[in-house]
Amino acid sequence: MPIYLRLHLWTQTFSFFNPMKLVITFLVCLTSLTALGQNTNAAFDGAHWNAPYKLAIPFGWTIERSVIQKESFKGIEDIRYTPGWGNASSEQYWSYGFLWYLDGAITTSGEWIEKNLTSYYTGLLKKNAHNTPVKKLQPVNTWITELASESGDIKTYFGSIAMPADQKQITLNCIVHVKSSPDQNKTFVFFEVSPQFLNDKIWKSLDQLWLNFDIAASSHKPKLTMNAYFHSESAAGGQ
Repeated sequence: MPIYLRLHLWTQTFSFFNPMKLVITFLVCLTSLTALGQNTNAAFDGAHWNAPYKLAIPFGWTIERSVIQKESFKGIEDIRYTPGWGNASSEQYWSYGFLWYLDGAITTSGEWIEKNLTSYYTGLLKKNAHNTPVKKLQPVNTWITELASESGDIKTYFGSIAMPADQKQITLNCIVHVKSSPDQNKTFVFFEVSPQFLNDKIWKSLDQLWLNFDIAASSHKPKLTMNAYFHSESAAGGQ
């Protein structure tokens, strides 16, 4: 989310014999800028963030949103968890989709996807390692290949991620879709992830998330005509 800083400049004549005015003014400005810096680092409220796109939330699924801060890109991660994604006995175990809503025009490649997925899941392992030394964690192995682009995608990828989960190895199949929005200066990277084979029914649910994805939902809202506007206003006033 861009942050705009408005600066107001003014002139003031300081007496050569009274430098304390200059010192006090400088300290006040420094304090104001420090407070502004603290405000820009306020925690991101994903639960109440108003997304400028539409990514459906199927019945029973849960969501999670967080800020992405990488050296080469930044944005928002928007996750859709299946009801059984955290249940090892469920057919939906480790099945979910997540969107990276990124600032700017990001150039992706198989190597870029592979590198960032490896970093992503390595970070998850370290976060959930608890008392396990980092050196003893099994490495994450990822491979990604580019496919013929699906309808509406700039690029489409397929691959897998092999990593430890619940004290055993798990391999996640992964389909990746990339779109861009020049008007918004944004890049959308959507990941479908599941250990199930690609003919399993879970992939239909994950695919549907992307098929129903609206890159700029807010711009498609119907606009009221003048007559409809005044009719709605008078109806509201009569209540």
